[in-house]
Amino acid sequence: MNQTTTGRTEAEVVAGGGPDDILTVRRLALRGSQTDIGRALATEAGTRFGWAPPPVADTLRNRARRRWFAREWPAHHARMLGVAEAFGLDPERDDLDFSTIVSGAADFGCSAVWYPPQAASDGHGRIVRNFDFFTGDWQGLLAAIDGDTPAATPAGPRICETPYVVDLVPDEGPASTAISIFGLDGATDGVNEHGLAVVLLMADVETARADGAAQPTAGLNPTQVPRFLLDTCADAEEAKEALLSTKQYDDGTPCHHLIADAAGRGFVWERSPHGDEHIIEVDDGPLCVTNHLLHRHPVVAELPPDNTDSHETYGRMRTLTSRTRESGQTASTPETMRADLDAVAPRTDPSWRAVWRTVVDVHDRSLNARFYLGEGSDGAMRTSAEVRLPVGRR
Repeated sequence: MNQTTTGRTEAEVVAGGGPDDILTVRRLALRGSQTDIGRALATEAGTRFGWAPPPVADTLRNRARRRWFAREWPAHHARMLGVAEAFGLDPERDDLDFSTIVSGAADFGCSAVWYPPQAASDGHGRIVRNFDFFTGDWQGLLAAIDGDTPAATPAGPRICETPYVVDLVPDEGPASTAISIFGLDGATDGVNEHGLAVVLLMADVETARADGAAQPTAGLNPTQVPRFLLDTCADAEEAKEALLSTKQYDDGTPCHHLIADAAGRGFVWERSPHGDEHIIEVDDGPLCVTNHLLHRHPVVAELPPDNTDSHETYGRMRTLTSRTRESGQTASTPETMRADLDAVAPRTDPSWRAVWRTVVDVHDRSLNARFYLGEGSDGAMRTSAEVRLPVGRR
């Protein structure tokens, strides 16, 4: 394990990184003020990826975004000040975006289940999820979207090759541990010291935007929603209120979020293409989510068949529902929970894999993750050992 320490920032490789591995998972442990944390995130992005705050054309909209963050999400605004400081720039400049660090987007498919405490053999509520993602480069992804076969060996960097685990222990606000792959300003999976857990999943896969990302506006994009909730909320009720009172927008890929807390409450947050907001809950067992809007398809038995554009979202939902809610099993063991998600992981096409599987334990305030490393010479998938990532303590 490689590790370096600079000031109050610690960095280590927790999975992958070998010559035959398709990804390297780095863990950043950041302590200090939110401005210190923003400066450290920007330094990592600048050093490793050559990133710098990008210019924007619409300065009025960008100024509105900056002031929205200052008013509605002060922790993130303070991190933006650190980003500007890292590059020696005026944080009030309207022509530069300090809010989004190494942000990108691509289609992805995921499956997740919230197992409330009463559905777990040990009484620990858990979210278990697969992050299904393209394993090749951008050129291969575009070929796949056009219906062509991606090259077996990518010509450029793989899209999935640099996931991060980011531990934040700010001077003010809750500590949290989260995984990020689209940008260091957001998250895809995470849990905070209160036991609030959030995971991001693609939604409405058949009607995802075909014209690229929408222009950023004041409010939260889908990958910022998990980080916002981890920064500001202690339980599911606070998260519901925060989501209902916070402006949000889609930036190319419609998403929904599975949220749960240490008291055993869980729900899915969805927004329709017209901006209608939906909270979906169940009170009698596990809550399953894949890549279609649950408020449009509330009855699993009435789901349509899958097609070439649906990423098997309906089939995965049927399988997870059968395994977790219709099998007659009264309580799932941690091993059974993992097996449920393994049963719906992509297996036929090596260009599409469960790049990681996470187990978020809201009782222990921990996140366990196993990462896909590549294909073995025997044709079997290679994965890392499962890594336990507890929320940092002061």
